[in-house]
Amino acid sequence: MHAAGPKNPLHGITLQKIVTQLVEHYGWEMLGRMIPINCFNFHPSIKSSLTFLRRTPWARAKVEALYVDSLPDMTPEAKAAVAAAEAAEAAAVEDPRSDRSV
Repeated sequence: MHAAGPKNPLHGITLQKIVTQLVEHYGWEMLGRMIPINCFNFHPSIKSSLTFLRRTPWARAKVEALYVDSLPDMTPEAKAAVAAAEAAEAAAVEDPRSDRSV
């Protein structure tokens, strides 16, 4: 059983928020690879995932563990760094149409 209280990273976080943030961060396909359960791999939705996870303690424990492990990657600073890296990469890639001569 997990400890309750403000020092627990899951304290005050709903299962819906956990699943939503994981889907935003990884996407359904990657989430289904990381935790191979059918509700992530076949016709995934937040509603079906919540129903399954609320009834299946071992799957919920895996999702909560992934969320806790992923928290450092989901901070606003990490998101800003990823966005900046993607923008720099996009700027470095030349547009193939720009090489055309008129």
